Amino acid sequence: MTELQFLLSLHNKLSGLPQNEIEERLNFYNEMIEDRIEDGLSEAEAIAEIGTVDEIVEQIVADIPLTKIAKEKIKPKRRIKAWEIVLLVLGAPLWLAILIAIFAVIFSLYVSLWAVIVSLWACFSAIIASAFGGIIGGIILSIYKNGLTGVALISAGLVCIGLSILFFYSCKVATKGILLFTKKIVFSIKKSFIKKEEE
Repeated sequence: MTELQFLLSLHNKLSGLPQNEIEERLNFYNEMIEDRIEDGLSEAEAIAEIGTVDEIVEQIVADIPLTKIAKEKIKPKRRIKAWEIVLLVLGAPLWLAILIAIFAVIFSLYVSLWAVIVSLWACFSAIIASAFGGIIGGIILSIYKNGLTGVALISAGLVCIGLSILFFYSCKVATKGILLFTKKIVFSIKKSFIKKEEE
């Protein structure tokens, strides 16, 4: 792939972004390729060292805020006619209600996922509290009252500590999973705003 082919491909795959953003990125990668060529690499080696166009596009899309991409895509390309405005206003009770309902359902599902994560961490905290309460209570019982009941309580506290270790790693994995899921959703939304053109 030549430098020109690389930059054209990059331009096509970034076509949904704001024009100034595209120009800035193209200039950046053009300079990067030129610097590597000046350092003694061939054009193909310089491009290969930078990475594939798809990897670069993925990184660029991940770095740009969703609002910036959405603003560019939603901006009308032509003036809206009077009859279109009238239709939008008259249809607003219907399409606005449907749009709000869709966002409310999606938001509630997302909040429910986070509620599960918060509940898992709350269970972890309760197990930790039970473990320390059991151990401290067991020691006090062993010293002042019934030694056998105290030993049983200490044993239960140690079991809770073991369970809390398992629970901690489960909570950590679940939290990472939700964060990764969130990142993928945001990336998918960003990608849907960017028009892909076939080469």
